[in-house]
Amino acid sequence: MQEEAFHLRINDKHDLFITEEQADQLDLVSPEPGVYHILKDGKRYLAKLEKLDFAGKTIHLRVNEMPYAIRLYDRFDELVRKMGLTTAVIHKIKDIKAPMPGMVLDIMVEPGQEVVHGDALLVLEAMKMENVIKSPGEGVIKAIKVEKGKAVDKGEVLIELE
Repeated sequence: MQEEAFHLRINDKHDLFITEEQADQLDLVSPEPGVYHILKDGKRYLAKLEKLDFAGKTIHLRVNEMPYAIRLYDRFDELVRKMGLTTAVIHKIKDIKAPMPGMVLDIMVEPGQEVVHGDALLVLEAMKMENVIKSPGEGVIKAIKVEKGKAVDKGEVLIELE
């Protein structure tokens, strides 16, 4: 029986298939949470975990100071792929607008930052409730059009993306 391989998509460009046996052969030491020293084929690597999203099945890390975004595929994702179906459509977005009038309590992003679907962008207080405005798609923050502590109107552009 053939051993099942894990499918990883790296930086949305490269596919890597690795078996559990291959993963077990890595010489890996974790001196502190989120930091890993890896020895593979006589080469040393330092990996630092930056972001882990279990629901989105993504890992953002730096290996020898180079950033990597890794998407993990389980056997169900692979089955969908083999059937020629897609599980999600990624939307490129241009502007984030206020869904209601309110006051900006916090801004969690900055210009130049990459965002993906579901990333928290800012907190808007409306009717005495705090609402976390999340990214409906992906893009790079071009400009933040509002300030913390300022009121906004419904439909006002909060953040521009590239």
